[in-house]
Amino acid sequence: MNRYPLWKHILLITVIVVGCIYALPNLYGEDPALQISGVRQAEVDDTVSATVARVLGDAGIGIKLLERGEGKIMVRFEDTETQLKAADYVKAALGTDYVVAFNLAPATPAWLTSFNALPMYLGLDLRGGVHFLMEVDMQAAGKQAIERYTTEIRTLLREEKIRYALLRAEQAGVRVVFRSEEDRARAESLLRKNFPTLVTESAETTGKPEFTTRPSEQETRETQQFALQQNILTLRNRVNELGVAEPVIQQQGASRIVVQLPGVQDPGQAKRILGATATLEYRAVDIEHDLERAIAGKVPAGSRLYRERKGGHVLLKKSVIATGDQIVNARSGFDSMSGSPMVSVTLDAKGARSMLRFTKENVGKPMAVVFIENRSETKIVDGEPVKRPVKVEEVVSVATIRDVFSSRFQTTGLDSSREAQELALILRSGALAAPIEIVEERTVGPSLGKDNIRQGFNSVMIGFCVVLVFMALYYRVFGLVADLALTLNLVLIVAILSMLQATLTLPGIAGIVLTVGMAVDANVLIFERIREELRNGNSPQASIHAGYEKALSTIADANITTLIAAIVLLSFGTGPVKGFAVTLSIGILTSMFTAIFGTRAVINLVYGGRRRVAQLMI
Repeated sequence: MNRYPLWKHILLITVIVVGCIYALPNLYGEDPALQISGVRQAEVDDTVSATVARVLGDAGIGIKLLERGEGKIMVRFEDTETQLKAADYVKAALGTDYVVAFNLAPATPAWLTSFNALPMYLGLDLRGGVHFLMEVDMQAAGKQAIERYTTEIRTLLREEKIRYALLRAEQAGVRVVFRSEEDRARAESLLRKNFPTLVTESAETTGKPEFTTRPSEQETRETQQFALQQNILTLRNRVNELGVAEPVIQQQGASRIVVQLPGVQDPGQAKRILGATATLEYRAVDIEHDLERAIAGKVPAGSRLYRERKGGHVLLKKSVIATGDQIVNARSGFDSMSGSPMVSVTLDAKGARSMLRFTKENVGKPMAVVFIENRSETKIVDGEPVKRPVKVEEVVSVATIRDVFSSRFQTTGLDSSREAQELALILRSGALAAPIEIVEERTVGPSLGKDNIRQGFNSVMIGFCVVLVFMALYYRVFGLVADLALTLNLVLIVAILSMLQATLTLPGIAGIVLTVGMAVDANVLIFERIREELRNGNSPQASIHAGYEKALSTIADANITTLIAAIVLLSFGTGPVKGFAVTLSIGILTSMFTAIFGTRAVINLVYGGRRRVAQLMI
């Protein structure tokens, strides 16, 4: 009556062994580390490892372990202070060709990692993660708006055949010098009709009629706020591409964005993707003026001299055909003709119209692709690390327009497939509306202090121990069996969180504490039912069987209704609510397994083999 078939015992033992293996990595802790990876074609080889070791050795900074993996170097340290100090020296030594990112590297033994057994992630309120504080360049946002109006006003005046002697973007706005008073009057009337938000001020500083037009203060504020919100949205899209669990991306002040990524696996990639303001611009090549004269310093007014990535220079027109914010999709791949890395680009309607119009008029002429990226480099000045922003603008390819096209085409000339993949990701998730700079980057510890970790751990242990003592005293042998099941339940919760690589937060700990109470509740129902059967005069064996069978429906009803509530919280909740719902859902499933299947297996082993049982220790 109270015996399990062999396969059930094998299943229980398998679950216990697997649960212990995947829960074990959480006992080994983590090491503060620096993760070094290359940008574009920069190789991470033995030479880089030797350079890092030499630089840190000269600075008197101790290394716990330096290991080189596929495409990256991990340098482990004894404490966070050493890690922070070492980062400045390594960044200054390696320059902008390498990304030096903070990390917390698991100290899991190799025999466990061979089973792919890794510790679960802890949220920023427990362990921390990667923290970025980003500054949005508001002046650049205003400058971009002025440049955009410059292009649109130039196009509008040409379409209306209004003559002007000078039209250029300045800090104060768009300055236009006309050939006659009549042309200025027509232009002012045209701007009031097409751009009612612009503020126009007439002047005659050169003896000719002119005016300067600029966005109103209200529009400037709206442009800056839009740039901030657009950057937050773009960063969220990029984080989604990285697959980070429970990220925090929020505005701080008028021009800053906080990004917290708990438990990231590759902080180097996160830094590259989030910090990069890489985008593309498509410009016409100026073939009407002499390149050598431009290199000598005589650059034509409507053109600009650029450096090519492969060396040399090229003269491009200032007017932009299409920009990164007009790209709606991008996919990396390889060019079918040359086999080189490429990005397949799809433009929005506005960009497609501009590209179609340009290619119709310029078949047989060259067009250039400009790669633009904002970086920051660290240099040691007077013994102190100093950061400064660097804007890189390179022509990655110059190709002759062979045919008319609009929304779909390819961009080639990239250094590697990895650069093509990262550029496609950035373009696909959206171009930043204004440049951003990482002004602070760190691996954060508990955001609410170490007391949160201690109190969270103590809350679980105190609740766990109180339940253990109560069950052992009140139900005796059966209580001890329930204690074994409760211990296994905690092990399984930790193991499943580790296998799923989920992020544990303080609300998640609250879910575990609640699960401890709910797990023992099922055994209380079973044991009380067994006592009731004994009082009714049933035999011990029949009482055990009836206790488990008759309590099952009540336990299932209670747990299923709670599970439904947890699933609703998981579906519609965000942040801390989701963390609570995850651990609660897992805890409900594991508690039903251990409280019903696990305890029944042990009770069967203790009492099921006996023909006659005088009394039950319950």
